[in-house]
Amino acid sequence: MRILVTNDDGIYSPGIAVLAKIASRFGEVRIVAPDVEQSSMGHAITASRPLSYKKSPIVFEGIDAYRVNGTPADCVALGQHLWEKTDVVLSGINMGPNLGNAMWHSGTLAAAKQAVLFGMKGIALSTPTGENGPDFELLDPFVEKALKILLENPDLNLINVNFPKNPKGVRWTRQSVRLYDNKIVPALDPMGRKSYWFTVIPLEPAEEGSDRWAMENDFVSITPLRLDLTNEAELIKAQLKYPIS
Repeated sequence: MRILVTNDDGIYSPGIAVLAKIASRFGEVRIVAPDVEQSSMGHAITASRPLSYKKSPIVFEGIDAYRVNGTPADCVALGQHLWEKTDVVLSGINMGPNLGNAMWHSGTLAAAKQAVLFGMKGIALSTPTGENGPDFELLDPFVEKALKILLENPDLNLINVNFPKNPKGVRWTRQSVRLYDNKIVPALDPMGRKSYWFTVIPLEPAEEGSDRWAMENDFVSITPLRLDLTNEAELIKAQLKYPIS
C-alpha cells in the first residue's frame, strides 16, 4: 500500500512525524506537506502562481519527505502526481480537533477530501493540544487501531477521526451540526496597532452519538463523510412544491 501523508500544520509539526511513523506499519509512506502552517485554509487551491517542492529540512527516518509552497489540497494534488498509484492519503495528526462545523474550514480535512476527488481514500486525523502538546505515545495504539479499521475497509472512502487526550475507547459517530456563534476577540500587536482574532463558541450542547459528544466523553470519534452536499429531503420537497416544467 502506498500512503501519502500530509497536514495543514506544516512540515515541522510533530503530529505529521508521528502519523508517518505509525502509517509505515501499513505500507510504503511518503510525506508531502506545506512549507508553512496552513491551518483553517479549507479547500483552497493555488491557481495564481506555480507550485514547487523541495526536500524536507526535517529528516524522517526511512521516509522520503518534501515541502510544498501551497495548501494542503495542493500537497495532495502534487504528491499524487509525483508518486504514481498512491492508494490512500492520511492528513494530520492535526494539532487541534476538527469537529462539527469546523469541518467546513479545516485544511486537514480538505486534504482528505482532495484525495477522494482523485479517486483515493482520504483520512483526516486530529487531536486537541494544550500547553504541553498531545501525548502521542499514549495515542499511538489508538491511532494504529483506527488506521487498521479504516485501511482494511474498502467501503469507507472519506473519514474524519478525532482523538481525545486520554481515550478510553472508539466510537462510530456522525458530524455534530449544532449551531455555533462567531466571536471576534480584539487585541493589539507589538506596534500598538489593532488586530482581531476570529474564533467560535458552540451555542448548544453536543448531541449524543456525534463527534463532539464522543470527544467530550473521551472516545475516539470516527465519522464517515461524503462529498455530495445535496440535501435530498429539501430537494424532494422543492420538486413537489415548486415543480419545474
